[in-house]
This record gives sequence, C-alpha cells and structure tokens, in this order.
Amino acid sequence: MYDSGKVIIGLVIFFGFFTFAFWYNMGKAAPAPKPKLDTPVIKKMVKKQCIESTHFMRTTHMQLLNHLRDQALRQGNRWYTNKRGEKVWISLQNTCLKCHSNKKEFCDKCHNYVGVDPYCWDCHFDPNRSKL
Repeated sequence: MYDSGKVIIGLVIFFGFFTFAFWYNMGKAAPAPKPKLDTPVIKKMVKKQCIESTHFMRTTHMQLLNHLRDQALRQGNRWYTNKRGEKVWISLQNTCLKCHSNKKEFCDKCHNYVGVDPYCWDCHFDPNRSKL
C-alpha cells in the first residue's frame, strides 16, 4: 500500500508504451485505391455494367468467383444467371478479363492494399504478363 503511487505511475507508463503505435498512427491510414476502369473494351461499352452490381462485386467478388469456378468446373454448368436475370458465360479470362484487362491497375491495386494474394493466377494465364 505504501508504493501505490509508483504502481499507478508504472501502469500509466506501461499503458502509454503499449498503445503508442495506435496513438501515433491514428488517422494516417492509406486511402483506399480507386481501380482504373479505362480499358478499351469498357470505353466502348454503352452500358457500363459488370455481371453484378458494383457494390456486390466490391464486397463479395471472391465468393462469386469461387462459386462460379465450382459451378463451371465441378458441375459442368458454364452459364451464370445474375440478379438482373441476364445469362453470362462463366470464364475468368474471356468474361472478366475481357473488360478488366488491366490486371495491374484493376486487380493488383486493391489486392495489394488489403494484403491478399489471390490464387487465381496459379491456374489462369495473365495475358499481359511478360514472358520470361
């Protein structure tokens, strides 16, 4: 009980050191990247719409890609009916990359920002990658 002042001061100093990184970096998060949608195919499109809404694609595109992969490769069904009732051919390279051909500016920008390494390119060929 005689050293309670020292204990409290020690706890305050410990708390300060422990939380320093949080306080120091508060408000300094990097801004979210804006993917570039200026590919030649998208510029020519009259109705600039992806297979689903922008919000849906931003939030759940990986779940959709996994679902489409399973549907096409495991079930043999190569057609997807979106929420607007349109039928879309399931193909990463011939459907998705037809419009989003700038992988470096479109895909990689966001994936690097959130620190994920998608495994799409383990099987698929990146058409813009230079050959070794």
